[in-house]
Amino acid sequence: MKDKISGQVNLSALLDKNAASKLIESLTFRGNQSARDADALCTVVGSPSFKDDRAASTARQAGFAATLLKTWHEFGGEVCAQLGGTYAIVIVDTRRECVFLAVDRFAIQTLCYRIDEQTLAFSDRADCVQGGGDELDPQAIFDYLYFHMIPAPRTIFKGVRRLPAANALLVDRQGVHEIRHWPLRFDEHHRQPFAASRDAFRKLIREGVSDEIGGGHQRVGAFLSGGTDSSTVVGMLCEVTGQAAPAYSIGFAADGYDEMEYARLAAKHFGCQHHEYYVTPADLLASIPAVAQHHDQPFGNSSALPAYYCTKMAAADGCSKMLAGDGGDELFGGNSRYATQGLFEIYQSVPASLRQRIEPLCSDDSVLRRIPGLKQATGYVRHSRIPMPDRLQSFNLIMQLDPAKVLTADFLAQVDLGEPSKHMQATWSECRAPSLINRMLAYD
Repeated sequence: MKDKISGQVNLSALLDKNAASKLIESLTFRGNQSARDADALCTVVGSPSFKDDRAASTARQAGFAATLLKTWHEFGGEVCAQLGGTYAIVIVDTRRECVFLAVDRFAIQTLCYRIDEQTLAFSDRADCVQGGGDELDPQAIFDYLYFHMIPAPRTIFKGVRRLPAANALLVDRQGVHEIRHWPLRFDEHHRQPFAASRDAFRKLIREGVSDEIGGGHQRVGAFLSGGTDSSTVVGMLCEVTGQAAPAYSIGFAADGYDEMEYARLAAKHFGCQHHEYYVTPADLLASIPAVAQHHDQPFGNSSALPAYYCTKMAAADGCSKMLAGDGGDELFGGNSRYATQGLFEIYQSVPASLRQRIEPLCSDDSVLRRIPGLKQATGYVRHSRIPMPDRLQSFNLIMQLDPAKVLTADFLAQVDLGEPSKHMQATWSECRAPSLINRMLAYD
């Protein structure tokens, strides 16, 4: 697979006053849009926007990249505060003697990079970073077995890093600086009236869908599972375009797993052009190699396979872009596990002196574990006593199986089994919210 944005910067030349003047002219980056002036070069991919109306107007006339370069000269490392939408940006500035990389708030557009004393190379794909090599990182492999994905800043490749969401990287004479450009904050003390919140929410959905259907796409479709999130996006797509939007659904011929009836209800309600496809076991087996090549590293989400057939169907129907409703549960607490963790968290308020008496009674060999009713109560204690966020991984498969029984001693000698927990704790500590539900939302 080809990357969307990539390039390489000679850091020695950037920091050499005699060579820096010619550096900007010599640089060639891959990207959707690029712009340069005498001192700097920038390239960008995604669907970015400016928050300032005047800058947005200038961008429509002069181009986004050119306007971004002017904004960079004004704001420097604070430039991301002026941006919205999805983006990955790279800026090289010889006057400031720095390279600046940044991704949007949710890392919908990604950036991977490799850096040494001489060179900074970057790409949106970990497997396309120049000079990154193919040596695998054992810790990343273990992280994948633990999380079923590889959390940033690691990638599967030992010498390649990935920018976490809402982060930037600044490389200058003082070194390499990781910057979080958007701290997530929750205001739990000032609530708007329901009607005002409802109208503001609908406005944001409308604006988001409107922004995504631009950019020269002749036909934009949407995934439709029949759930609240995808149905909202499909309905708004119909409203914004004023047409019966093309919607695509995947079904499974298995009791308890097929949600096609919900998708049909939503399609009928909004008046969509509804397209259906039932995935077979043979389809899934055949699609694994095709789907794998689209990912730049291991990714263990099984929904990628049916999504592949959904987009394949949409592409054959003339769609060049698909909208999805992913993330609604994580934005609005829609998953039952948020409520479940609230019940477990009650136990954390029990005085420590009382917990010290209760918990020994809940051990594996406790007679209480054999009594119906009390067995469930001891199970509650055993689970609730684990603090967040480690409690979220109480039934983690690789840890339940015991890594020593699954992995070789040579491999285990190269990894830190506690690293996933440290990563979770670091992420959890960044989540500044008074209530458990908001802290979980920030964590997710």
